[in-house]
Amino acid sequence: MPIRLRKLLGTFCLLVLVAVWALLAMALAQIMLASTNSLIAWLYYVVAGLGWVVPAMPLVSWMSRPDPNRA
Repeated sequence: MPIRLRKLLGTFCLLVLVAVWALLAMALAQIMLASTNSLIAWLYYVVAGLGWVVPAMPLVSWMSRPDPNRA
């Protein structure tokens, strides 16, 4: 697969990943953090806000691989 196509597909997948991650994090926060301390809520949002990076790393790595057909 050419690198340009990989980057295009990867960009769309990253956008979907971030949108779904944000929606799930907000839904989980509504369930779990309704009556908690503000410090705990703040820590949750920091971890949830940065948590999408871990599943995105293999996708970014795949996107940036060089073309096998290029010399």
